[in-house]
Amino acid sequence: MENLADILAELVPNGYYVGGIVRNSLLKRLSGDIDIALPACEVKSAALALAKRLKAATFEMDPELGVWRLVTHQEKLQIDLTAYQGKDLTADLRRRDFAFNSLAYPVSAKPQIVVSPCTNDTARVLLKRLLRAKIVDKTGGLADVKNKIIRLNGKDRFKEDPLRMLRAFRCAAELKFTIEPKTLAQIKKDKALISQPAGERVREELERLFAVPGVMYKFLLQMDACGLLTALFPLLKDQRGCAEVYYGKGGVLKHTFLVCKRIDYLLENLHKAFPKYARQLGTFTQNKPLYKMVALLHDIAKPATAKMKKGRLRFFYHEQVGAKMARHILEQLHYSRADIRLMCAMIGEHLRPSNLASNDIMTQRGVYHFFRDLGDAAIPMLLLCWADYTSYVSDAQLRRILPRSEEKMMTIAQAERFKNVGKTLRHLQMLAFMMRQFFDQPAAVKPTKLITGQDIMKVLNIKPGPRVGAILEAVAVAQVEGKVKTRQEALVFVQQQGTPEK
Repeated sequence: MENLADILAELVPNGYYVGGIVRNSLLKRLSGDIDIALPACEVKSAALALAKRLKAATFEMDPELGVWRLVTHQEKLQIDLTAYQGKDLTADLRRRDFAFNSLAYPVSAKPQIVVSPCTNDTARVLLKRLLRAKIVDKTGGLADVKNKIIRLNGKDRFKEDPLRMLRAFRCAAELKFTIEPKTLAQIKKDKALISQPAGERVREELERLFAVPGVMYKFLLQMDACGLLTALFPLLKDQRGCAEVYYGKGGVLKHTFLVCKRIDYLLENLHKAFPKYARQLGTFTQNKPLYKMVALLHDIAKPATAKMKKGRLRFFYHEQVGAKMARHILEQLHYSRADIRLMCAMIGEHLRPSNLASNDIMTQRGVYHFFRDLGDAAIPMLLLCWADYTSYVSDAQLRRILPRSEEKMMTIAQAERFKNVGKTLRHLQMLAFMMRQFFDQPAAVKPTKLITGQDIMKVLNIKPGPRVGAILEAVAVAQVEGKVKTRQEALVFVQQQGTPEK
């Protein structure tokens, strides 16, 4: 490619680099695209001329706002040309969401443009050698970038696009910035508007926020403090006063936040929680925001199912009811069907490992049934359970017991001696046991099929039907229990299941 800065200066001489590309370049952060603002009458001709020179694909992305997008074929560099929103550049900058996004730099000044290799099919870009004297700053954005502050441009900005409230938290997380108090106060006033943006736009902002490691707990608390979180997920509001006698002040919502904190920690510290299997688990945890959303919704039905029984607060079937509630929320956010299926399976079965460990002995039959029934959701759900169980102990307690989680599972009586910490440790030992079964003893999780349905029908002289499937399942259970090891033993086992039909 020719010198891109020279090409842009030649073909878009009245344009200005704006928004994220300027802000990120000042922070020495790469951007995913180049945004250029220019007079409306010049956008189309500039886009077509640039496309021809750069050999790029181009299309009109938003006719109403006057936005054209170009994507170069070789570098996969994205360039957006947008008409001024307002009569001129100054009006355009003042209408932007936050002051730090209201900076511009003239294309004619020819900054050095550095294009990095493609990441996820899109090149990354940085402007270098920016001259401070040429930066257009009408709202104090330069000072905000220097001081790492997110400040609203005007009180009506959230009314124009309520998603900006969520974007404030996402940007604070990604950039390690602080939202200034007046902006938080405006979010509190306008929080009810968050129900207006399209679900997929909300999901994208949440996914970007949740993609930042180690900050979920902090920003959930901030979002909750200004009312945005419960405006976004109204069902969480009922958690706050539910089961305070059990969870303390904040009730189930406090517990939910702690589970989110723990899943965030786990996803960044698999080597500490499961040292032997961290690499394999990495293939299961590539979509970290998905796990964090599940953690946020995993107990969504506790308030609706809370009942006192024999003086004890219980939440009967909250996991199953919660899966249905979560499905509705996830559909509104336009998650894919595959993701919804996985997430709801994790929520709907998240008590199952505890039930499996309710006796001192965990049978191979029980382990087999667990992995058979959960399928692809089994390992993800075990990770959710790790976060759930560890939410009941402090950070210091967790550090103390984590090295013992690889030990043989304690008995229930042994665990009870150490009260809450003992119960948590026993559950962690149970999860470690399940991981060993899955990764080190695959035959116990998914035994090799020794015979087929045709073999069963031939041996027993029966027709196709449910009985054939039931016998195949019985053979599999016999395999994991060590009762059947060879094809011949499997056929003998089948013969013992019944007499031939007449």
